[in-house]
Amino acid sequence: MFNNIPPVTRNIIILNVIVFIIANFLFPQLYNSLSGFYPFSPNFKSWQIITHMFMHGGFMHILFNMFTLWSFGPILEQTLGEKKYLILYFASGLGAFFLFNLWNFIEVQQIVSTLDSLGINAAEIYPKAAIGYSGNLNISATTQEGQELSQQLYIALRTPMVGASGAIFGVVTAFATLYPDSKIAMMFIPVPIKVKYLMPVVIAVSVYLGVSGNGGGIAHLAHVGGALVGWVLARIWKKHLYRFNP
Repeated sequence: MFNNIPPVTRNIIILNVIVFIIANFLFPQLYNSLSGFYPFSPNFKSWQIITHMFMHGGFMHILFNMFTLWSFGPILEQTLGEKKYLILYFASGLGAFFLFNLWNFIEVQQIVSTLDSLGINAAEIYPKAAIGYSGNLNISATTQEGQELSQQLYIALRTPMVGASGAIFGVVTAFATLYPDSKIAMMFIPVPIKVKYLMPVVIAVSVYLGVSGNGGGIAHLAHVGGALVGWVLARIWKKHLYRFNP
C-alpha cells in the first residue's frame, strides 16, 4: 500500500519518520539544533526555517500529521504535479514559520517595551536563554510584574516551534480550494461535511486560539500561515490547472 503513494508524498513521510527517530531517540542533542526557534533567540540557526518542518514533539504528533498528509497529499500531487506540489508543501511551511514568528515578534517587543518601562534591561535575558547556558540566571527584576515578564521573555526565547502542521495545513487548504465540494469526516462531527465549510471554521478557530494565547502549546498561527500560502497558490494555479500539464 505504501508503494502506491505518489513519490513526493511518500518521500516526505519517510523523511519525517527518519528525522523523528534520529532526533528523538538516536541523537537527541539534534532536537534543539533542528527545531525552529524565534529568529532573534540565541538558539536560532538559519537552517531551522526548513528543518523545523521535519521535527515532531511526540509519537501522536507525527502520527496525526503524517496520516493527514497521507490522506490529502496524493491527490494534490497528482493534480498539481510533483514540482508544484513540492513548492506548495515547502512554501506553506515557510509561511507558517514567518506568520508565527511575526506574531512572536509583536509579543516579544511588547514584553521588552514593558520591561524597559520598569527599568529592567531585557538584553540581559537573551544570553541566559541560550540552550546549554550554565552561568548565573539571576535577573535585575525585583517586582513580581518584572519577574513574570522576564520569565515570559525567557520562555519565548527557549521554546521552539516544531512539526509539519503548517506545511500540511497548506496542503489541506489547497485541497479545499481546488475541491471545495469534497466531503470529509471528522471524529467529532457525526456526518461528512464539505471542506469549503469546514476549513474556514478551522482557520477562524486557529486565529482566535493563536491571538488569544489559549492555544495550549500549539502553534495555531503557524497553521494559519500555512493555510494562507496554500490558499493563495491554489487560487493562482486553479486558473491554469486544466490549460496545460504542470
